[in-house]
Amino acid sequence: MKMNYKILLSLVCAGLFFASCVPTKDLIYLQTKDKSETIAPIAASASKPYRLQVNDIVRISIKTLDPKMSEIFSPTSVQIPSGADKSEQGLYFDGFTVDDHGNIRMPILGEVNVIGYTLEELRKNIEKKLLEEYFNKEANIFVTAKLAGLRFTINGEISSPGIKTVFQEKLNILEAVAHSGDITITGDRKAVTVMRQTPAGLEMHDIDLTDIKATQSPYFYVQPNDYIYIKPLPQKSWGTGKTGIESLGTIITVLTLVTTTLLLLRK
Repeated sequence: MKMNYKILLSLVCAGLFFASCVPTKDLIYLQTKDKSETIAPIAASASKPYRLQVNDIVRISIKTLDPKMSEIFSPTSVQIPSGADKSEQGLYFDGFTVDDHGNIRMPILGEVNVIGYTLEELRKNIEKKLLEEYFNKEANIFVTAKLAGLRFTINGEISSPGIKTVFQEKLNILEAVAHSGDITITGDRKAVTVMRQTPAGLEMHDIDLTDIKATQSPYFYVQPNDYIYIKPLPQKSWGTGKTGIESLGTIITVLTLVTTTLLLLRK
C-alpha cells in the first residue's frame, strides 16, 4: 500500500511537471507544421490596400509651383500644447478627420467624399478636382495623401499593452506584437483575437501566429483602429510555473508539504 502511494505520488508530480510547462512549440512563430507543405506566399486578400472609414485621419499635402497657392489649400496649423507629442498631435490637428457621412472638409475644396476610397484613389480624385477647377497642367500639382499614423490597440498577455500609433503605411500583426514588446510566455499565440470595424459591422477573428498559414489570413495585416487581444494560457491560472525550473520548484514545495503533513499525522 505504501509502495502504491509512492507510485501514485510520483505520477501526479510528473503529470503536474509536464502539464504546467509551456511547450517550446507553443512559443515559436510561423512554423511549418505540415512538413510536406511548402511555405505559402502572403495572400493577396491580406495585403490589399486599405479603404478609408469613418474616424480615420488623413494627411493631405498639395504643392504647386506657387508656394502661396499651396498654402491656400493647406489647413491652418494649430498651436500644440507645450510638452505634448508634437509628431502625433500635430498630425491629429492638421489632418482631416472622416466624419459620419464619409466626408472630409478641406480649405477651398469644401466637402470631399472619401469613404471606401484607397489613399491612391483619394490622391487622384483631389488632383483631378484641382486641375478641373483651379489649376492648369503647367502648375505642376503634386498631391500626397497618407493616413495620420496607423493606430491600433493591443491588450491581454503582452509586455506593453495599450493604444499604439505607428507611422508607416503597412503593418503586419507580428510587427504590431514586436512594437508592444512581444507576447508573454503565458500568452496564447495560437488564438490571437483581432476585432475590426468594417462597413458591415464589427468582425472578430482568431489567428494562429504559430502557423505559417497565418500569413494568408486577411487579418495578418493590421488596419487602423484594430483591437488585438492575446488570451492567457491555462498555465497562468494554475500558478504552477511557466518553465521547467519554476514547475520543479512548485513540485518540491508540494512534496515538502505532503511529507510534513504525513510526518505530523504519524505522530
